[in-house]
Amino acid sequence: MRLTVLGACGAWPSPGAACSGFLVEHDGFRLVLDLGYATMPRLPSPETVDAVIISHGHPDHCADLNPLLRSRSLRDSPAPPLPVYAPPGALDAVLALDRPRMLDYDLRPFEPAVGPFRVETRPLPHWVPNAGIRLTAGGATLAYTGDTGPSPEIVTLARGADLLIAEASYVDEVPEDSRAYLSSARQAGRDAAAAGAGRLLLTHLMPGTPPEAAVAAAGFPGPVEVARAGAVVLVE
Repeated sequence: MRLTVLGACGAWPSPGAACSGFLVEHDGFRLVLDLGYATMPRLPSPETVDAVIISHGHPDHCADLNPLLRSRSLRDSPAPPLPVYAPPGALDAVLALDRPRMLDYDLRPFEPAVGPFRVETRPLPHWVPNAGIRLTAGGATLAYTGDTGPSPEIVTLARGADLLIAEASYVDEVPEDSRAYLSSARQAGRDAAAAGAGRLLLTHLMPGTPPEAAVAAAGFPGPVEVARAGAVVLVE
């Protein structure tokens, strides 16, 4: 399984960067996991994307679904309808940006398999319905939290995963008004260790957060990095 980071900024994209988005490839199948601000132009070939999974409906995770669908539907030879999986109602706003039937997509609830990937989801606490997502293919597993506050479901989601991609908006302490809905690098490290994950990739850091501070705060005993746009990770 091959993972390419399209973007990893939390809340808004810093100059030259992008928000949450990951391209996951296996056996020639291209699955996009979240499409936040400025991620779509980083896809190598939007017309060859096979499916999209969105964790939740905040625009820093789904706004670029609109230009992706436009690029596929408005060309001289339109691409086939794109399967898009998301929590119920999560994409109502972004899909309403264009007139009805202008964009060609197939909106679906989560399914247990997408292409070669086995898909498992778990509801995780956020201001809006958010799905933690676990993908398995070719004997390798990655888990992705979307955005989430503390929950024992994170450890269940990431149990034995080769890679955990964990939201870490803050380094150490999450502000009190967001504590139930967002996480920190320190909490992500604890969850990864409790789950026995092989590697930890911290994402969704707020712009301006020093990456080295997040890595240090995680305290994870295995390999730990901060997601950077363009980075490629082989999950095995």
